[in-house]
Amino acid sequence: MCRLFAMTTGGPRVETSFWLLESSSSLTRLSHQQPDGTGLGWFSLGDEPVRDRAPVAAFENDDFASAARHVISHTFVSHIRYATTGALDVHNTHPFDINDRLFAHNGLVQGLDLIDSWLTDVDRAHVEGSTDSELVFAFITAQIKRHGDTTTGLIEAVRRLGARVPIFSLNLVLAEPRKLWALRYPDNRELWALSPEGGGFGSTRSLGTGDVRLEVGPKVPAYLVASQPLDDDPDWRLLEPGELLIVDGLEATSLFPFDEPARTLRLEDLTGADGAFAFHPEGVAS
Repeated sequence: MCRLFAMTTGGPRVETSFWLLESSSSLTRLSHQQPDGTGLGWFSLGDEPVRDRAPVAAFENDDFASAARHVISHTFVSHIRYATTGALDVHNTHPFDINDRLFAHNGLVQGLDLIDSWLTDVDRAHVEGSTDSELVFAFITAQIKRHGDTTTGLIEAVRRLGARVPIFSLNLVLAEPRKLWALRYPDNRELWALSPEGGGFGSTRSLGTGDVRLEVGPKVPAYLVASQPLDDDPDWRLLEPGELLIVDGLEATSLFPFDEPARTLRLEDLTGADGAFAFHPEGVAS
């Protein structure tokens, strides 16, 4: 399925080309197996979310490469898509943006009609595409608004999803300026973190001499989350199933507020006898 990436420095603005373009398992390299869409989200100088998305593979996307090299921010969310729900369309390409938050998801959630029934018309108005991911984000957003707190709303939303709908994987990243939430739920897909103490970094940029070229400057400590280790650093840590990692600035806290889903889908539930997905990638999303 898809691959997630999120990074925050907690304050300093950096670029993120190493992790997206240059590392041994960069998102660009991984996109040869995840070719159905590419997205990068960040926060502007006014802390407003900005996105660059396209329903094409990262290795074919010059805009993605340019943004990875030249955009600077304190917090990023990126995603490469292997479609399981929703057509190959820009509106189905992560990350999503609702109420000034960025969101990306790796996995599959069923029971979409039931989830949709939990939304008001106001909640539903935020949904532009047809993926399970965006619908789940709309429900999480509604719970955040109801509870007045991002962590509480996210927890309550996931608890209800876990109790009521079949879940294969609800691995997700949610970002506000200088703050990340990352969830691995349940155990079907991995999610990894790299702390600043363990080697996480972003790089500043500086103008070169002569032809006004951009050069990578000093490394800045950063907290990273990704679907798999992006380089050979031994300090990448696999999140526990059900672990909600909250990074505020560069301070990290882990919570374990979830029971196992009432119905956990396994790979055999999603594949036919030949081992291929039992649904067409454009028919059913990550």
